[in-house]
Amino acid sequence: MLTARNLSVRYAGAARAALDGVSLDVRPGELVAVAGPNGSGKTTLLRALLGLVSPAHGEAAVDGRPVGQWRRTELARAVGVVTQREETIFPLRVGEAVMLGRYARLGPLAPPGRDDHAAVADALRRCNVADLEARRVDELSGGEWQRVRVARALAQAPRALVLDEPTASLDIRHEMELFELIRGLASSGLAALIVTHQLNLASRFADRMLLLHEGRPVALGRPAEVLTRDALTRVFRWPVAIAAWSDGSPQVVPLRPGEAPAPGFTDTGARP
Repeated sequence: MLTARNLSVRYAGAARAALDGVSLDVRPGELVAVAGPNGSGKTTLLRALLGLVSPAHGEAAVDGRPVGQWRRTELARAVGVVTQREETIFPLRVGEAVMLGRYARLGPLAPPGRDDHAAVADALRRCNVADLEARRVDELSGGEWQRVRVARALAQAPRALVLDEPTASLDIRHEMELFELIRGLASSGLAALIVTHQLNLASRFADRMLLLHEGRPVALGRPAEVLTRDALTRVFRWPVAIAAWSDGSPQVVPLRPGEAPAPGFTDTGARP
């Protein structure tokens, strides 16, 4: 559904490419996580896939069609987007905010119809925020607001969902709730792509991960193939140990300088 082929992007005046030779496929029913240090090209990859920046080389495509050939309204119907940051400028009600996701499917100045209201109700239910429909968005907690933003993207009835660090500033509970929600949406048939710094949550919920460093792909595959001690220590320039959770997913433990894993700790990070 979302495809990058040998994608390279260079911003004007930059000393190096923001992306350099990145390839990725995100299929329906799959959750793919993109990770890497700050400035590694994660957000640029999303922007290229959405046609917001033009590649110097390679191609970005949506549903097999180059993204540059999509009209913006068409693309909005196919791909729902939850951006990294968004200010609540107008005190809309939650239902009104989610209805904004329907405007790509409405004609100019057309009022919402029965199908639009049904899509909003379904999105509110799937994101577990139906009870907040009458609340003002500036009265919501961070976790509630993130769920409402996902509901707005779902109201578009997209076939793919793209999220840029949606758990930023959330506590443990709301991080877990959001990852559970996104995992469930992917399992229901959406192609889901998430940029995240939460390596351990991505490891538990994602089908595959892409690790970027200075715009270049370091590893792409199952979390156990990507989150290795050597790769993470090199990319993040910090020592880590890796332990396997009960489901087999690798969990990353940052070490203090000169620290060794505790006695009895089984470091599995050297294994693919």
